[in-house]
Amino acid sequence: MHSPPLSNHISRLFYHSLRRISTVRRPQALIEAQEALTDYLHSTRSLPFTHAEHISTNSPSSLSALLSKIKFPSSNVSHVLHRFLRYHPINEFEFFFESIGLSPPEIPAFLPAHQFFLSDASNLVSVVRALVEYGFPWNKLGRIYKEEVSIFGEDLGRLKERLRELEALGFNRVSVVGICLAFPSVLDGNGSLGGGVDALLDDLKRVFFDFDLVGSVGGNLDACYEVCRKIRVFYDLGCEKGKTGELIGTNRDILFEFVEEVLVEKVEFFCRLGARKEDVGLFILRCPEILKFELEGRVITIFDYLEQLGLDHKELTSIVCQYPHVLGKNRLRNLPQSMRALDLHSWFADKIMNGNHHLLPGFVTGNYEEELEKDFRNDIERINHPTKHHHMSGKLDFLLQIGFGNNRHSIEILRHMHGTGIQLQERFNCLLQMGIEHSKLCKMISMSPKILNQNTDMLKQKVNFFFNEMHCSLEQLYAFPWYLCYDLENRIKPRYQFLSRLREKGLLEMHYSPATVITATEKNFIGYLLKIHRAAPKQWFESSLKRPGNGNLET
Repeated sequence: MHSPPLSNHISRLFYHSLRRISTVRRPQALIEAQEALTDYLHSTRSLPFTHAEHISTNSPSSLSALLSKIKFPSSNVSHVLHRFLRYHPINEFEFFFESIGLSPPEIPAFLPAHQFFLSDASNLVSVVRALVEYGFPWNKLGRIYKEEVSIFGEDLGRLKERLRELEALGFNRVSVVGICLAFPSVLDGNGSLGGGVDALLDDLKRVFFDFDLVGSVGGNLDACYEVCRKIRVFYDLGCEKGKTGELIGTNRDILFEFVEEVLVEKVEFFCRLGARKEDVGLFILRCPEILKFELEGRVITIFDYLEQLGLDHKELTSIVCQYPHVLGKNRLRNLPQSMRALDLHSWFADKIMNGNHHLLPGFVTGNYEEELEKDFRNDIERINHPTKHHHMSGKLDFLLQIGFGNNRHSIEILRHMHGTGIQLQERFNCLLQMGIEHSKLCKMISMSPKILNQNTDMLKQKVNFFFNEMHCSLEQLYAFPWYLCYDLENRIKPRYQFLSRLREKGLLEMHYSPATVITATEKNFIGYLLKIHRAAPKQWFESSLKRPGNGNLET
């Protein structure tokens, strides 16, 4: 038996497990370990030899984990592993699920609660055997298992009948396997095709036969599966089954010119603008040339771009005043976030869906943007210390990815923000999930960059307290972003809870804004209390003795 090539990561796992064996012997030791596992599954556990071989050669992580439990006093891996398995039966499902293509992190969710041996799941083994004998690749069956696990408990007669029905529609075996791997629901049911599956198959028949997709992929299963995966992208977007086959077939070049990753990348680009998924799918099928524009390498200047889109002088002037932090250069792939930061994403999405996308022509940098870029380069060189280049680059990428441009505002914000790019993105996403609008949040950051200098749990606590306990609105948070920088336990909560008690007693009639209550120095806050009631400062002083901090700015 020959071992398949392993990734560098898996190789390191194996070699770490066999670290007591000489480096020269390790490749051979790996083969011996797989052969020993095959022999155990076949001879001891009575699995068919081909099943045992598939499992042992396609479960490197599970085998590595097994080997890490064993001490190898000699280089005879096969003998030691045989002896270990004789007294330590393994959970065969772990190896089986990895071998059919499930990743190690996914496997625990599929493990049976009280079963360890594949012989306890005879129907599962029978279904797998039937599918493999039909032509399904063993190591790709996990793609079906994840989506339609019921198929693996199916009656064999019904399963075989569905496969015959698919062939009766005109599909050859290679096409049937490719379709079922990409659309596992085609195999599900009670022995007959129906519902949305019929509509899907009508589309696929049109693409495969009317537009000769069969002739293009020939007998190549991998090519057929890849094409079916790309077709599925459009249905996942919401394109209607039974009514999209004509469009897909007419634009079949999409299925061959672009890899699935590029297709998905472009889809996500438009979806980030806020366009409806089904609109994006139909738009790409009707304007396939849009897939040819390059996202990663192209740079645009926001001011010039907006001018090209048709904004007049008054509108551009307003944007310069309201959103100076967005101006400057940015990568084209960040355009959706730039439009969100300008609160123009819905307007721009409508222009795109109407074909007025302006993504393909080049743009010339204007004088205004050139001046911004010059200032930006000078400032970034000043603060970009060689030893901190990677850290600074990560933070700058974060700002650009949420819609900020290359300008002095971004440089000033970088000076005050702490954390890696990944941490800052997590905190930003947290505030978005709390209901804060993208454009408003970018403005808040430009006003008070330190709001992102704290973990997500603290941000959630502060926002929840602002809404639920202080009974303030989003508009008030937009106007007072500095609220998020103050200490919750030692400043915000004590002051508001004290004022709340005064209000309950009927002593507080005047309304104080959040900014007034929280930003006031201790001396000024006591002055407010004295105006409310002459005994209030004494009570406040007594309660403050119990608090450990002084309640200053937190970040």
